[in-house]
Amino acid sequence: MIAAGGTGGHIYPGLALAEALAAAAPQATITFTGTPVGLERELIPAAGHTLDLYNMVQFAGTGWRKATVPLSLARASLQARRILRRRRAAVAVSMGGYSGIPLIIGARLAGVPSLIHEPGAVPGKANRLAARFTDHLATSFPDTRFPGKQVRHVGYPLGRAITTFDRAALRPEARAAFGLDDRTAMVLVNGGSQGAASLNRLALGLAERWAGRDDIRIVLKAGARNHEQVAAELATNPGAAIVDLVRYLDRMDHAYAAADMTVCRSGAGTVSELAVVELPAILVPFPHDEHDEQVHNAEPLVRSGGALLVRDHEATAAVIGPLVEERVADRSLLDDMRKGMRENARPHAADDLAAWALELAR
Repeated sequence: MIAAGGTGGHIYPGLALAEALAAAAPQATITFTGTPVGLERELIPAAGHTLDLYNMVQFAGTGWRKATVPLSLARASLQARRILRRRRAAVAVSMGGYSGIPLIIGARLAGVPSLIHEPGAVPGKANRLAARFTDHLATSFPDTRFPGKQVRHVGYPLGRAITTFDRAALRPEARAAFGLDDRTAMVLVNGGSQGAASLNRLALGLAERWAGRDDIRIVLKAGARNHEQVAAELATNPGAAIVDLVRYLDRMDHAYAAADMTVCRSGAGTVSELAVVELPAILVPFPHDEHDEQVHNAEPLVRSGGALLVRDHEATAAVIGPLVEERVADRSLLDDMRKGMRENARPHAADDLAAWALELAR
């Protein structure tokens, strides 16, 4: 039984784990748990899995909302225990987030072995609490620590579409899909599903800086809520001809294979994917994390030379433009960055986590 809820950062690794479990143990029954308010209500059933719900509230909030958390947690944990017993679960796995705490406590109450996966470099508040109820802690990043606990670094579980990625085989098809010739460098600027205003401004600045060049192309995913505004600003930008503004990237593997560099945030899933696909990156961490989580996510890639880190307030065309230009002009620098990315790649993370879960189940 897998708890994977709230946001995609918890759900997609959970689905990757389920994929690996099904491959390793075809006879196993895999089910999910979550809450009525997260994305799991859409994504888990859409992936073909059974989803049981319990009533757990988020930790966020003040006043009376915060006061309801202990009661809600107790109720949800008892609900999780009943679900575990009804499903005759052999092992419980939480992929992190507040929706995973009831499953771990419920497993403790039901006498079912449990395992927590921490997706980020800095443990979240929910996992720090849940870790009090199990000794089995898996991390995505090598430097992640839980005080007083032993951890096992397995990596961030990714789906087969990424773990089987073959740049050399896919690149000709991917480059053709983006209309690129051999001499044109592609820079992918991706603010994620919601977009990032600072990265959109950066892309527009780079377009103006590189106006008239025919050896570089920007593919910009501005985010659904920002798309129209960016399109309007791009219409008067002298470098509009070198920008492909896209609403969606349906084939992320194509985007990774076609690109020579990317400029993006440094969420846990993003940096893990970049390492596996060996795409050189300029990482611009989200600036409003309480503990600079995205900075810590980026650090292993920066240390190995696979990525450069630029703070959000410094992410301008004047700063990032020369970094890209130097590497586009000397492709050996990009080759070195790809090697640095390779050092951090953990393509078998889902398989390793699945093996651990099955070991506990037995």
